[in-house]
Amino acid sequence: MRNKDSTIYDQMRQAKSEKRKLLAILLDPDKIVWENLDNLISKINESPATHVFIGGSLVETNRIDELIIRLKQKSNLPMVLFPGNPSQISKEADAILFLSLISGRNSDYLIGHQVKAAPILKQTQLEIISTGYILVDGGNETAVERVSQTKPLDRNNLDLVLATAEAGEMLGNKLIYLEAGSGAKQSVPLEMIDLVSKKTEIPLIVGGGIVDLLGIKNAYDSGADVVVIGTAFERDFDFFEAAKQHLIENKQ
Repeated sequence: MRNKDSTIYDQMRQAKSEKRKLLAILLDPDKIVWENLDNLISKINESPATHVFIGGSLVETNRIDELIIRLKQKSNLPMVLFPGNPSQISKEADAILFLSLISGRNSDYLIGHQVKAAPILKQTQLEIISTGYILVDGGNETAVERVSQTKPLDRNNLDLVLATAEAGEMLGNKLIYLEAGSGAKQSVPLEMIDLVSKKTEIPLIVGGGIVDLLGIKNAYDSGADVVVIGTAFERDFDFFEAAKQHLIENKQ
């Protein structure tokens, strides 16, 4: 449970300074099976998750408020919006990652959607966390690429990714988010995580293509402050327990 006297971002900064690693489970509202929601919440509470991210590239359901209310009834984890556009804003959440897709050059995702969202956000009590969002090639076309109509950065061009992250930090972003995309075949390269984490001072989030506990550990060891698990947990609510068992069996 978070300390109500400090912001979610304050706690992320504190965790980074103390080298405590954070884990977010990403929920796509369109993929919620409502009949199984109580079981989903129970599995989240049993997991090592420190945050719940809610959103997606393209969300069509109008039940985001209801989802967050139900989640908060049975979980004390911070509920953080991870929106693809302003229609995904919910006043029921605790915070919002105010994303700017700084890896692309589509003005809608650099500033356009943010301008539309600003008046809506002014009417809420949401904690707004400006986030430089960097899409990295994960080996296949992802929903982010299709919806944003932008190309991911070359996973081998470490200098360009680093310069993009540094520019985001200089522009005042509070977080950098390296994203391979939901369902990516390959996760963000470890050497890229290592480089960006060493050359920037703000917390670093990494997501996309991480399918097991070893992938989470490797991302942490390379410098990620927050790892996001979406598709793997979405496909198997017992992901964390099954992954632990798999590691135990491999060690025997």
